[in-house]
Amino acid sequence: MFTGIIEERGEVTALENLPDGSARLTVRAPLAVSDARHGDSISVSGVCLTVIDQGADWFAADVMGQTLAVSALASVGVGDAVNLERAAQVGDRLGGHIVQGHVDGVGTLIARSDLEHWRVLRFALDPALAPLVVDKGSIAVAGVSLTVSAVSEPGADTSWFEVSLIPETLTATTLGSLEPGAVVNVETDVLARHVRRLAAFADLPIARAAEGGAR
Repeated sequence: MFTGIIEERGEVTALENLPDGSARLTVRAPLAVSDARHGDSISVSGVCLTVIDQGADWFAADVMGQTLAVSALASVGVGDAVNLERAAQVGDRLGGHIVQGHVDGVGTLIARSDLEHWRVLRFALDPALAPLVVDKGSIAVAGVSLTVSAVSEPGADTSWFEVSLIPETLTATTLGSLEPGAVVNVETDVLARHVRRLAAFADLPIARAAEGGAR
């Protein structure tokens, strides 16, 4: 479990594509590995990965083919910067929101507005994910916990959402270097995902039976 508060910017130092469609990623991450152990979870630009090997300032993780298929890690290369966060500890302050590191899909930057003290980014989104994104709600973009500042209307030709970034976010994460066309990992609020799943069962006999038994 993560909070979406990025601890450091790492660098991909090696990428090995494996025969079964998976890959092994090596990341330079001095802070992230300072107290890491084999099997620990580290969020890499929003994707929860497991440490399988490590050194003094790096760690390696295997990325399944399914993860590559649904996330922006498929386009990561050697030399690319990635956002890193270690798993949250019980008792820590929750500075962002509950982030699982289970990416729902990707978003594409379609507009960037540079204002005097902040920057507004607009991302196109899969229409299937649009109902899970709400104005003033939480969303994780490339692993960064952000507040949605605007959303497209239902039925719009293009589904999109906007986030407004302060200077600290622009300098401390990879979001500050994004240009239109960039693809990022997107994780919607876990509560919204559960609500949508519950709603899908609302009219089924099993749901009506459960409701009757609860009375």
